[in-house]
Amino acid sequence: MRGLALALSWLTVLPVRTGAPDAGTAAGAIRWAPVVGALLGAAAGGLLLGFAALGLPPLVAGLLTVGFLGVATRGMHLDGLADTADGLGCYGPPERALAVMRDAGAGPFAVVTLLVALGAQAAALAALATRPAPAALGAVVLSCAAGRAAFAWICRRGVPAARPGGLGATVAGSQPWWVAAAWWTALAAAGFGLAGVRGVVAIGLGAAVVGALSRHTARRFGGMNGDVLGAASELATTAALVALSAA
Repeated sequence: MRGLALALSWLTVLPVRTGAPDAGTAAGAIRWAPVVGALLGAAAGGLLLGFAALGLPPLVAGLLTVGFLGVATRGMHLDGLADTADGLGCYGPPERALAVMRDAGAGPFAVVTLLVALGAQAAALAALATRPAPAALGAVVLSCAAGRAAFAWICRRGVPAARPGGLGATVAGSQPWWVAAAWWTALAAAGFGLAGVRGVVAIGLGAAVVGALSRHTARRFGGMNGDVLGAASELATTAALVALSAA
């Protein structure tokens, strides 16, 4: 359970005290991450339904729910998405890209990527807000869990840390490939129970996006880092939400 506690500490604003983690606990936190994602999704889905019950316009409800998820995760995943976009958008060797990612400012690639991702999430949540409550809640839970299942693939063995130090170096190469496969298979089964073939497609689409991101960033940056983890989570969540919200 130390891995779960660490995952809650890393991935949410909850004041969970864990102390300095060892390598085994850090690896366990990555494996527990989809459970934390499901908890975040349950909170976000409940909030979305609450906004809808209050009569808020669906898009407003979706935007507020996106804002809640940003606050609940300290904005870390969004920051990772922005930094990754800027790193991929620059020219030069991996060292140059990593230097751009460490810069505190947000470049044009970051701004556009955040606008598209957050806009897509809000629009998808708006569509889900008009669905029956169990279906809407299940879709948000499934999507948030799928986003955190991405961590296991980014941290799979054979992909080194792009630089020493930080979260990426702590968890790089800590996961057998089958951990991500097992999570995606379980989530696809849950998706089928929730939305039939569309649920399976939602998980498959998220997994495909994460696979492409991992392959490209490993080549461009020379490995993975914490920013890539955040980017993978946001992109997989977005892909799943969009697929599940389709008419």
